[in-house]
Amino acid sequence: MLLWRRLSPFNHKFRMHSTGEARRAEKSTGPTIEGPLGKIASNLQIEKHPAWSAVRLQKYEVLKQKYLASLAGREKHPIQVILPDGSQKEGVSWQTTPLDIAKSISHKLAEKAVVARIRYTHDHQGAEQVFSGEIEDESHHHEEDEKSQLYDMFRPLEGDCHLEILTWEDDNAKTVFWHSSSHILGASLEDNFGALLTNGPPLKPGYYYDSYTGERAIKPEDFKEIQKKFDELVSGKHPFERILLTKEEALDLFDYNPFKVALMRVKLPENSLTSIYRCGPFIDLCTGPHLPHTGYVKASSITKNSSAYFLNNSENDSLQRVYGISFPIKKELDEYIKFQEEAAQRDHRRVGTSQELFFWHPYSPGSTFFTKHGTRIYNRLIEFIRAEYAVRGFIEVGTPNMFSSNLWKTSGHYQNYKDAMFMLDVENQEFGLKPMNCPGHCLVFDSVMRSYRELPLRVAEFGVLHRNELSGTLTGLFRVRRFVQDDSHIFIRKDQIASEVENCLDFLCYVYDVFGFHYEFELSTKPGKALGSDELWADAEAQLAQALDRSGKQWKLNPGDGAFYGPKIDIQVYDALKRKHQCGTIQLDFNLPIRFDLQFKTDHVSQEEQQHLVEYTDFKEKPVKPGYERPVIIHRAILGSLERMIGILVEQTGGKWPFWLSPRQIAILPISDTYNEYAEQIKNRLTLEGFYADVNSDSLSLKKKVREAQLAQYNLIGVVGEQESANGTIDVRDRDSNKSIGKFTIADFIVYMKSLLPPPSKARIELERHSYCQECVEVKQVINFVDLNKQLELQTYIKGDSVSEEDWKIYGSLKSAPSQEKYPHLHRWYLHLKSIAA
Repeated sequence: MLLWRRLSPFNHKFRMHSTGEARRAEKSTGPTIEGPLGKIASNLQIEKHPAWSAVRLQKYEVLKQKYLASLAGREKHPIQVILPDGSQKEGVSWQTTPLDIAKSISHKLAEKAVVARIRYTHDHQGAEQVFSGEIEDESHHHEEDEKSQLYDMFRPLEGDCHLEILTWEDDNAKTVFWHSSSHILGASLEDNFGALLTNGPPLKPGYYYDSYTGERAIKPEDFKEIQKKFDELVSGKHPFERILLTKEEALDLFDYNPFKVALMRVKLPENSLTSIYRCGPFIDLCTGPHLPHTGYVKASSITKNSSAYFLNNSENDSLQRVYGISFPIKKELDEYIKFQEEAAQRDHRRVGTSQELFFWHPYSPGSTFFTKHGTRIYNRLIEFIRAEYAVRGFIEVGTPNMFSSNLWKTSGHYQNYKDAMFMLDVENQEFGLKPMNCPGHCLVFDSVMRSYRELPLRVAEFGVLHRNELSGTLTGLFRVRRFVQDDSHIFIRKDQIASEVENCLDFLCYVYDVFGFHYEFELSTKPGKALGSDELWADAEAQLAQALDRSGKQWKLNPGDGAFYGPKIDIQVYDALKRKHQCGTIQLDFNLPIRFDLQFKTDHVSQEEQQHLVEYTDFKEKPVKPGYERPVIIHRAILGSLERMIGILVEQTGGKWPFWLSPRQIAILPISDTYNEYAEQIKNRLTLEGFYADVNSDSLSLKKKVREAQLAQYNLIGVVGEQESANGTIDVRDRDSNKSIGKFTIADFIVYMKSLLPPPSKARIELERHSYCQECVEVKQVINFVDLNKQLELQTYIKGDSVSEEDWKIYGSLKSAPSQEKYPHLHRWYLHLKSIAA
């Protein structure tokens, strides 16, 4: 399954961002630092109010004047600025800024403007090509189209352009707002701790900054001082400034910081330019854009801290990571804090511990221990998906956990992601624990000769996977090293894409609707660099769009964001707190069938040789045999990682599990020890029916037992006493009420509980509609001893005065004689039939 982006075999070389991101990444990613740098800052003296800050500012002022002088020499000419409504504003190149345009529209707009989005009307590469010396971070990327770019409000426009002013309400503006806030946080860390800063990206929501503080670890007690300096910088309304420097100038400006020097030496080409931003005393390498000034940040909070390694390598220096959040109005901060408090109450680690569902142990970091009740949820999810596999034509397989490195070389994972896998030496041969199932499923497909008649071949596996996550990134059930996916790979003909994707969407929608998720679909199409012809992509994308249309769900287009090996449908899931998760995926793959030389026999004979063979740096495609074709693979996951899905469901429900998924479905509470045996009998019956029932036979008051059951989040609470025991009934209350919802016979109670299970899927209903059915079917009879005893008090046999077929049917279903004390007439009847039978 290519669900995990980090281990997608071609992320490193071929992953395409949205087109605006691709252009930015093309210039900023550049070379990467291979291997550890070691402890490059261990000999430095770290002190509060560092002396290098003033030296840096002096150098900056000299460089700024030099840069402004170069701008003054630019040729200025009139420009046309086209607004979203089609109206035009006049301006002057290298002089008019987006903020000037905003002020000419309205001062209110100018005050709210965070950032501009511009698109030059003619090919315009800018006066200089600017490279980044930053650490690349996914969260830093902005959503841009191919030619537009986010632009500082204070930066002069360079030519004719389309201009849009973005305010806080826009998602890109939020990213810029939080990025600028990270710079204010960085300034506070420098002043308070003499911190050597490394990376400070925006998040969604919030931001953080990583810094080296020597032996001084940052603690929650330091947050007050950090916040105080942060607020001072905000009050100063320091303008953000942008200048361009050469690589040599930037190296000199940041010569006190070995981390930035190391990055610039590798990432910046010789004689290249890079951009620098300043706000107040703070100066940093940055591609921007940023707010007009620090005063835009009206409300902020330092939220948490942690540790990290420089460049995520444990052999490098240990860094301090400080997180923050900010908003343009205090009301939004108050709402955020309230939201975080609710999220903390729902945190799956907290709820999972209190409900005794799972735990972790330092002997196996990143691997979850599921307890009895947690395993019930785990198994129920697998049973739920497995039951759907049965009616949707999937075959379930089991593949090894460990493969020779030759497999990973064939798939392409070894070349780029060996370090992210657990590699083993087995008798002097290199093996790796599998991080995904798709290569193994390719071997399953290739194990026999395949015909077009077998397709679609739907291969599924609940495979145990391992990924070598850094210890500092492990987070509960959300970031683990060992996990299981509900992984499926569907091998299809090209003409089956639409129908099979439609089936995948139906499956996914059924599951997510049962979970109560709100979800959205995005169709990601061909990127700039892609495998396969334009015709193949166009046809595949059209079939995906057709399947999405027929799903009846709204979807949006994400142009150019497909993987290089095929278009995909991304599914964004929103939980009860409106947080976004990506669990499921539907991804077409033209690549793995080539790398594994997968072929199936077609219904026609062709003598034509394959004309175009794909060549990789490490691999060349083998030609397809005449009369054969390559399949297309659909990578499909719904739950994704079971561990992660359980974590999401814990937080979605707050631990109040829906009945069908609950590890504690019913607590049976006898009002005294006298009725413990009757309670156990009910429990046994419910267990045989597949329900999770527990009896509380402790010597407690009924009120205390009910309270304990409510706190433990049992969905139903059944009370039994003298009346219930005599009548064969149970008095049932629901979890959130202390009132009875009814007295049930045990048979009726079983029917009631079955009504609480998920409704059947359309696939199951359709299969039942086409299944063999008799006019008469034998139904297992549930015998009510109380009613039967009363009936036999008035007559000798079930139907009257003579033995009937009904008597023998009921007699044959009884394993032993009913209690003579409780059911004297039924007991008499049983012994009489026994003597006749003898």
